[in-house]
Formats: sequence, structure tokens, C-alpha cells
Amino acid sequence: MEHGFSWVGGIPGVAAIPEHLATSILVMILLTIFALRVRAQLAKTPDPTLPQSGFSARNIAEVVTEMITQLAESIVGHDAPKYVPLFGSFFFFILAANLIGLLPGFTPPTDNFNITIALGAVSFVAYNYYGARAHGVAYLKQFVGPLLVLSPLMIIVETFSHLFRPASLAIRLYGNMFADHLLLSIFTDLTKVVVPVVFYVLGTFVSLVQALVFTLLTMVYVGLAISHDH
Repeated sequence: MEHGFSWVGGIPGVAAIPEHLATSILVMILLTIFALRVRAQLAKTPDPTLPQSGFSARNIAEVVTEMITQLAESIVGHDAPKYVPLFGSFFFFILAANLIGLLPGFTPPTDNFNITIALGAVSFVAYNYYGARAHGVAYLKQFVGPLLVLSPLMIIVETFSHLFRPASLAIRLYGNMFADHLLLSIFTDLTKVVVPVVFYVLGTFVSLVQALVFTLLTMVYVGLAISHDH
């Protein structure tokens, strides 16, 4: 898909970097600044357990963290807080990467399959790592199945099932964000005013939903990996 003017591409020395990669780096820098701001606000608070009045970076971080924690506890169980940093990182990065595409002159990194498959790969490695850490060598038993006679077939089925997970995560996120950005570009070029506002609202909703879906599916995979009831 061809894109128009790009703020990222206009930065000297950055034009040689693929746009989706440069925008991803920008998103990571912005999130790092946001995290440092939250940390500074927490450091200035006499009692971090007391909520801060007004609208602030800390309040945003606390609301999102609480939401992610509650969702994780309902899916993963009582060990959920240990995995919240992973889930929160996915949610914040994907949401920010999606939303930046709504700004004129920016393209969402998540409408590039290289970025989404990389995110899917991180999810794949993470949940398998957590599963192996929780069960040790016994983690491999879930690939064998309950009946030894069916183990050759189950190994093939389970292996392909696990390999399809990062691909499905990547394709779902990529397809939705590509389509959303394409529609927004088309209707903005055609109508200029009024109608694009509807698609900006829709784009914001899609950005939020896709970040949440990716995070929720990763929670499910982690929950399955660490569960003792395979």
C-alpha cells in the first residue's frame, strides 16, 4: 500500500529506515517517556496507594494496569500479576501503534505484516517460556496427549496448532489495521470534512479493540501453558 507524506520519512537520516520500523521506534520512545513520567509522579507521591486527583499520566497508567490485571486474573488465575508486565506491554504498544496511524502524516506500524508477525512471535516465545518454567520438562506432555497410542498424531496436531497461533495473531491485527487505515485514507481524500470524522471515531474504536484482542489471546495462551489441567 502506498502512503502519502510521512513525518517520519522527513527526518534526516531516518528516511533510509523502513517507515513501519521508524514509526515503531518512535512509538517505543513515546511510551518510554510516558513511563518515565509515571515513575516521576509516583516518586513525588507520599502515599502511592492514594489516587491522584485530576488527569495525569499516572492515572492513565493505573487505570489500564488495573484493567489488565483484572482481565488476567479472570483468565490466568491467581498467578496473573506475574505476567501483567507482558500483557501491559503488548496492550500499550499495540494501542499506541494503532492510534498513531490516525494522525495525518503517520502510518500505523501494525498495518505492516513484519511488525505484527514479530509481535506474534514474542507472544509465542513468551507463553512457551512461561509454560516450560512452570512445568519443566513435563510441559512437553501436552503435545503428546492423554493416550500414548495417539501420541504421534497428537504431536503433529499440537505442533501445528501452536505454530498457527502467532500467525493468527499477526494476520488478525495486520488485516484489521490495514483495512482501517485504507478506509480512512480513501474517505479523507474523497470528502475532506464531516465524513472522515466518523471514520476517525471508528478507527479509534478498532485500534482499542485490536489491542485488547491481541492481549486477551496472549492471556489465554499463557493461561493454557501454565495450567496443570492440559
